[in-house]
Amino acid sequence: MILVKHKKQFGAILQKIREEKRSLGFVPTMGALHAGHISLIDQAHKETGFTVCSIFVNPAQFNNPEDLLKYPITIEEDIKKLEKSGCDLLFLPEKDEMYPAGQLPVHYDLGDLENILEGKFRPDHFQGVCRIVDKLLTAVMPDTMYLGRKDYQQCLVIKRMMDVRGFETKLSICDTVREHDGLAMSSRNMRLNPDERILATKIIESLMIIKDNIVPGDLRAIKEKATAHLESRGFKTDYIEIADAETLSAENTWNGKKKIVALAAAYLNDIRLIDNVVLYT
Repeated sequence: MILVKHKKQFGAILQKIREEKRSLGFVPTMGALHAGHISLIDQAHKETGFTVCSIFVNPAQFNNPEDLLKYPITIEEDIKKLEKSGCDLLFLPEKDEMYPAGQLPVHYDLGDLENILEGKFRPDHFQGVCRIVDKLLTAVMPDTMYLGRKDYQQCLVIKRMMDVRGFETKLSICDTVREHDGLAMSSRNMRLNPDERILATKIIESLMIIKDNIVPGDLRAIKEKATAHLESRGFKTDYIEIADAETLSAENTWNGKKKIVALAAAYLNDIRLIDNVVLYT
């Protein structure tokens, strides 16, 4: 695996790969890699001729400075995992490389997606996400970019940004990878103490209450039941919502046919966890 820290060298390597007519697969990350990330690398490795991963803890997407300070940094372990995974090239830039002094930020037209659910509780978060993904896509110009469905709204936001910016890269959304007890794999899980780790599974339990019991008609009671289940275990809930799977507009009634998704975000002490379950008819 090649490790590069500067865009000039990074671009030269990628140009050579393009000249060789090899397809490029790209997995953007913020490090603290787990099996979910590696599954994306594996998928890229299977489907493309050259696999690129980036690790960059993007300050622009942290609306809470304390979250940025607490974000786990595990670079040495990350590199070992990527070497074992078959990743071909790792881009590991510094902040100044991605955000040069004096560069004005781009503002993206993300429509209603920017202001609901995660956007409501994390102002400007998605603008920050789009800024870094735009920069990375411009640098890599991959044939396919691989993202995990665990960050469901983020996937839709990035797709919107890519459409607005005219990227021709294919977006491949891969299934959420879970622990043996159902907890969605996340870098934030590293911050959970043993007792919190046991309780953390209640977030997927609350979503499965919805999945296992949803019927056409009024959805408010099932949402309230799922929220009560989570909050009775000590969580502070930002939202448990059932939404249109394509627009994420909230749904209070369901005709039994529309594709919908159940989403949750809640604090377990000072650690914010998110998850979702796509509901198919």
